[in-house]
Amino acid sequence: MAREYPKLKLDKSLAMFEEAKRLSPGGIMGIRRPYNFVEGEYPIFLTHGYSGHIVDVDGNDYIDVLCAYGPIILGYNEPEINEVVKARIDKGFCFSLVQPVQNEFKQRIIDMVPCAEMVIPVKTGSDATSLAVRIARGYTDKSVILRCGYHGWHDWCVEVHGGVPEETLALTDEFEYGDIASLEEKLDAHKGKVACVIITPVGHPLAKPVQAPPPGYLEAVKELTHKHGAVLIFDEIRTGFRASLGGAQERYGVTPDLATFGKAVANGYPISLVAGKKEIMSVCEKKVFVSSTFFPNSIEMVAALKCTEILKREDVPNKIWERGTKFLAELEKIVSDLKAPVRVSGIPPMPFLTFEQAPGDPDKTYKLRREYFYTQTIRRGLFIQPFHHWYIAYRHTDEDLTRALTAIRESMELMLEKYPAKQ
Repeated sequence: MAREYPKLKLDKSLAMFEEAKRLSPGGIMGIRRPYNFVEGEYPIFLTHGYSGHIVDVDGNDYIDVLCAYGPIILGYNEPEINEVVKARIDKGFCFSLVQPVQNEFKQRIIDMVPCAEMVIPVKTGSDATSLAVRIARGYTDKSVILRCGYHGWHDWCVEVHGGVPEETLALTDEFEYGDIASLEEKLDAHKGKVACVIITPVGHPLAKPVQAPPPGYLEAVKELTHKHGAVLIFDEIRTGFRASLGGAQERYGVTPDLATFGKAVANGYPISLVAGKKEIMSVCEKKVFVSSTFFPNSIEMVAALKCTEILKREDVPNKIWERGTKFLAELEKIVSDLKAPVRVSGIPPMPFLTFEQAPGDPDKTYKLRREYFYTQTIRRGLFIQPFHHWYIAYRHTDEDLTRALTAIRESMELMLEKYPAKQ
């Protein structure tokens, strides 16, 4: 039987968080707040990363399967990327005008992504999805957005509505992933007013199972969207370059009108993009305004060029897919062997575990199981998150993934000993 590991030493992390709360309201760290993990058990401040690992301020070393919430597709501290970034810094990187590397980067994306006839680089995933929506509105002269999945923190899509006018919220409606009738119902309810349908081609709702598209689903979404005169947007911020070099649209064979990419394109450097059909993207020439002081920056561009070069040269997406397939199979085996009330979900590069609530469980034991499980995994040096799916990175070694699976099995054994499942 597995044994409990002692609590990690986190004195420096916890002290720094107290300082952070003095400096920012609640110590603002976005979704990296302690209560999104297991408070008192997880590190809060890190010093560095290498390959598939991160190290905190107290010196604890972890196998990182969260990958900075997705940007790290290769690994931390990639020498080839470091080299080109340093060379660009020596020449300067923030100017009033763009540098030639911009054209090279855009052409690279056009060569890789099926829907890409034109490209606009921006900075964050939320920038990209919001720009795509603005383009769709400009192209159709309609206002309503139908969304499915998480698409960022801007007013039109934010999950927490404080500070957002009701009038803005009223222009966005949600449909259920995998249910074509749900989309049809929403399109009919807003008939003639829908500018776009934006969807994550792989469903990854907060704290819920990750879903690969059912056969024929994305094709039906596209057909129905176009039938109603709306623009189809694939939000590929997470699936881009992981599902395939050309994104989920390439893997599943369905080409949208517009698509957004980010996170993995530069292995952590802040760049995202909107790619799509020339006819639609062209509204940005005069009709739709796009701007940022930092659009001309080139550090991110050279990082993205080198990252995408490595992705193609090393066949990274396929290798991650193969490794993730084995990892998912082992997860399934662990859950089956232990008869745990846990569901394995995801696609190979994006695995996840969700904890099932039994009918009539007034004590919500599944939450206690979840917290205890993640307490034990972090103590074993496995960095994952209870409410966000995980990622397989290229630099995760076979040893890393074996250790991760061992930590998961042992933690689940302990969880079931403490909170037995009814057979």
